Amino acid sequence: MNIARIFAHRVELPLHEGSYKWSGGKSVSVFDSTVVGVETDTGHVGYGEVCPLGPFYLPAYAEGVRAGLRELAPHLLGWDPRELAKLNHRMDAALKGHPYVKSGIDMACWDLMGQATGQPVCTLLGGRFGESVRLYRAISQEAPEAMARKVMGYVAEGYTRFQLKVGGDPDVDIERIRAVRAMLRPEHRLVADANTGWTLHEAKRVVRAVRDVDVYIEQPCLSYEECLAVRRATDHPFVLDENVDSLDMLLRARGDLAMDVVNLKISKLGGLTKARQARDLCVSMGIAMTLEDSWGGDIVTAAIAHLAHSTPEEFRFTSTDFNSYVTVSIASGAPQRENGFMAASAGPGLGIRPRMEVLGPRVVDVS
Repeated sequence: MNIARIFAHRVELPLHEGSYKWSGGKSVSVFDSTVVGVETDTGHVGYGEVCPLGPFYLPAYAEGVRAGLRELAPHLLGWDPRELAKLNHRMDAALKGHPYVKSGIDMACWDLMGQATGQPVCTLLGGRFGESVRLYRAISQEAPEAMARKVMGYVAEGYTRFQLKVGGDPDVDIERIRAVRAMLRPEHRLVADANTGWTLHEAKRVVRAVRDVDVYIEQPCLSYEECLAVRRATDHPFVLDENVDSLDMLLRARGDLAMDVVNLKISKLGGLTKARQARDLCVSMGIAMTLEDSWGGDIVTAAIAHLAHSTPEEFRFTSTDFNSYVTVSIASGAPQRENGFMAASAGPGLGIRPRMEVLGPRVVDVS
């Protein structure tokens, strides 16, 4: 089995709620997602998906995925997609950096591996732990009262984990945290995610003002050093996200005791192969994880479910079901939320079948 073709489709994913807002006035209403196909000389096709959260979140953007695929794909033709370590080594040699470009190819090759072995990806990633995966709901940045109302609606849908988008005016953010926490039960978990939006003095002011509130603080500032200073100034549980984009940073943060939870995004690391490597390292070091991606539809959601389901439950802080946020379904067989949980497919590979009528024409085709 060798790679004969790599292609891609562009698909727009509008949001049910109209827009998604976070720190610094950033917002998205329609996500630009790339569905990647890897076709073999045996006629098998595996699928992946890459969906950056706009061009202003991480060093990634949607058209960059497609441009990167045109550059990278010719170097992979003729290679065995089942030899994932070898393939990733080849991708890193052919294209320095740009992990998000490689993520969809790697994801598609895991789908192919599952098809070739008749196994679900979660089995290949280490086995299925538990019956389901607990989900969080991200709460788009709005006025405190509006965010609190939305949280109560999601509680009624079965969610018990909430990621509150803060990182704006510190005084308003303090109100947001207090208003939402007041609506929740003790067993619920609330994360105040600033997405790098506070300066150091603002972050210290917020954590001091909510010292009596049961809340996790996530990625308060832009730099790792600033986040570490905030971490050392508070006794709140602490989450790192944007700064941890490699094993080097993961090990550095662990050595500094810079976090209690780390957010591992599949495309930020370069695909399921490297996400699994980081995941296994976290398990060995006793670090809990949010296992997810930047954004996406049904295919990304399936990949998240397989990665999370193959992780020991005590280290799974939470994950998310991006396909429930958007109005367009791009594949059948993807996990569906049920009372705040989802489960990875038991079918071969990712367990999904793309809806070709939704994907439309190919925008990348290399053979």
